[in-house]
Amino acid sequence: MRHGVLAAGNFIVDKVKSIDVYPAQDCLANILAVQVCNGGGPFNLLVDLARLGVKFPLAAAGLVGADGEGDYVRALLKGHGVDTSMLGQTDQSLTASTDVMSVVGTARRTFFHHRGANALLKPDHLSLDKSGARIFYLGYLLLLDGMDQAVGEETGAAVVLKRARELGMVTAVDVVSEDSRRFRDVVVPSLPHIDLLFMNEIEAGRTTGVEVTGAASAARAADQLLRLGVNRAVFIHMPEGAYGRISDGDGTWQGSVCLPEDMVAGAVGAGDAFAAGVLAGWHEGLGVGECLTQGVGVAAACLTHQTTSDGVGSLADCMALGERFGFRPAS
Repeated sequence: MRHGVLAAGNFIVDKVKSIDVYPAQDCLANILAVQVCNGGGPFNLLVDLARLGVKFPLAAAGLVGADGEGDYVRALLKGHGVDTSMLGQTDQSLTASTDVMSVVGTARRTFFHHRGANALLKPDHLSLDKSGARIFYLGYLLLLDGMDQAVGEETGAAVVLKRARELGMVTAVDVVSEDSRRFRDVVVPSLPHIDLLFMNEIEAGRTTGVEVTGAASAARAADQLLRLGVNRAVFIHMPEGAYGRISDGDGTWQGSVCLPEDMVAGAVGAGDAFAAGVLAGWHEGLGVGECLTQGVGVAAACLTHQTTSDGVGSLADCMALGERFGFRPAS
């Protein structure tokens, strides 16, 4: 019986810089605080799952640099009980990093990213046959050069995801909000090998051509993504809430937690926190509605801190936010 989550892809050191205003080009903004933390889909997901207190094993797979920041990544994961035996270090590049500019008062953020060692990650680096995980998570498509590139008639990501499914894993994928037209070329070829797809409203729109603004448009985008090949479920999240649709059933909308504005410290990592809440439920056999409720609860907890994961506590604490403040209605 397979058990646990193996998360692969982007392992990034985030440097979250709180600024008073986002400046126009050639103008100045004041950096009010700097915090260093985990970044990238799999890194954030694993830390969030550990902080939630899940009882199943967690493992990381990917590449970091043979440098101090690479040591930081591995040490932070090990400190949370994550198996790092498949997280390699290379002297061919520095560890990936991102300067996250988070505006105080609005929680809006802008990312300046150095791809680093993540760009070198290719299918051959991932020895999936060594893992007994139930869920294989890969993130982010469009930010993994070696996985986004063509391998014959497929992409590297498609090759890896296909292999994971052959081994009996449930495949889960997340995408980055890149400002480009590459979505159809990079994302669509992987869809037939994806069981669970996570996207925000921007990514879903870029992939399907549907402008996603609420529950109804999210339903249309999810339906198209399933027709394009996603096997089990599509989860589309946005500030107002999240929509989940399974391949053989109806869709469900879950409004986000009505968190008071004075509790919102930053939005960085909220999408990954949502995915952590959903996957924690999916691993344990919960229905889509329950998974969505967990997802928005963990995302709300993430919003209470400027870093990616420090706001996330136990699953019970995250769920208590929804019980305390309620949820937004469908838009």
